[in-house]
Amino acid sequence: MAVMIVTGTGTEIGKTVTTAAVAAVALASGRSVAVLKPAQTGVAPGEPGDAAEVVRLAGPVTATELARFPEPLAPATAARRAGLPPVRPQDVAWAAEKLAAEHDLVLVEGAGGLLVRFDETGATLADAARLLDAPVMVVTPAGLGTLNATALTAEALRARQLACAGVVVGSWPADPDLAARCNLADLPEAADAPLLGAVPQGAAALEPADFRAEAAGWLAPELGGTWCAEAFTAGMRAGEASAG
Repeated sequence: MAVMIVTGTGTEIGKTVTTAAVAAVALASGRSVAVLKPAQTGVAPGEPGDAAEVVRLAGPVTATELARFPEPLAPATAARRAGLPPVRPQDVAWAAEKLAAEHDLVLVEGAGGLLVRFDETGATLADAARLLDAPVMVVTPAGLGTLNATALTAEALRARQLACAGVVVGSWPADPDLAARCNLADLPEAADAPLLGAVPQGAAALEPADFRAEAAGWLAPELGGTWCAEAFTAGMRAGEASAG
């Protein structure tokens, strides 16, 4: 795939670090990578945003922002309050297509969830994905409540005839509770798509060289990694049985 959309089931769930992990694995395989952040909110001028964080963690990625709004709000609201023009799906599609002509992989990281409004018309990241005919990877939390949010996101994708590439747990806890362990088996059913990885909690705090060295072990072969959903899930079950 030349372009992949990265969305989440909410905010602060590991979308950026997951994007960085995918980028790091692609770079390690010799592919050229670009990351596109259509709307960066809640970041002051000159302050590093999500795209810069991907570069810091993953390495030499081409990073592009289309717009930056100072308040940490949905892009449409943040643009309106700042008196700035919003980002529109066509802007995202044009930028992604231009980057795809020059790179092997373009990762388009959304803001929050799939249906967060970009502009006053109600356009969303899903509209950009449809223009690009690009698959969508869903990043989700590990714990209680994630199945409903994942199922709703998957349903929204199906309603728009968009392909769900799979699901990645964006911040897998060092000491997962019962809900998190059970969700490993249930997430693929909720999403009607494969589980493609589990990025460990705190991965962004690793030294960049360590992050790049370990990233392949967090992601499934579909994303260029070595992580196995079946083995990981079985390992969690074995740990639970041992603890019991």
